Amino acid sequence: MILSGKAIQQEIGKTIHIDPYSPDQLNPNSYNLRLHHDLMVYSNNQLDMKTPNPTEPVTIPEEGLLLEPHKLYLGRTIERTKTDAWVPMLEGRSSIGRLGLFIHVTAGFGDVGFDGFWTLEIFCVQPIRIYAGVEICQIYYHAIEGDYDLYTSGKYQRNQGIQPSLLYKDFEKK
Repeated sequence: MILSGKAIQQEIGKTIHIDPYSPDQLNPNSYNLRLHHDLMVYSNNQLDMKTPNPTEPVTIPEEGLLLEPHKLYLGRTIERTKTDAWVPMLEGRSSIGRLGLFIHVTAGFGDVGFDGFWTLEIFCVQPIRIYAGVEICQIYYHAIEGDYDLYTSGKYQRNQGIQPSLLYKDFEKK
C-alpha cells in the first residue's frame, strides 16, 4: 500500500516528518523534495570501492549550473525526512526525467527509520542547466508488514549534508 497525499498530510508531525514542509509540494500520492544548492563530485576518474574516494564541492549559482553528461554529481534535498512507521521511497519527477536527468542512479529505496537528507545521484544524458530549489524528486511511503528493526546504520543516519559512498566501511568489517 502507498499512502495517498491526504494520508501523508495527516501523518506530518506524527509518523512522518518533513522539514521544512509546505502543503504546496504535496501530490496525490507523494511529496516533492527540492534540490539544495550544494553538490559534490568525485575528484578521480577512477573510483575504488575499498577506499574513501576524494570529492570536491560544487555550488549551483543563481543563474544555474550546466551539468556535463557522463559525470556523476551528488546532491541533496533541502528537506530532511524521517519516519519510523513507513518505508520511504524516492523517485524522480516525470518532468525532470523527460529532460534526461536522473536523480538517483540506483538508490531510491529508503529504510524505515531513516532520518536525514536524501543524497541524490544525479546523472544526465545530455548537457542540462539545473537550478537550486527546483522540485527535483518525490518521496512516497509504503506500508511495512511484519516485525521490523529500524534503520540505525552509522553510515548515513542523521547526515548533515551530501554523503559520498561509504561502501569502503563494509570492507573494514571483514
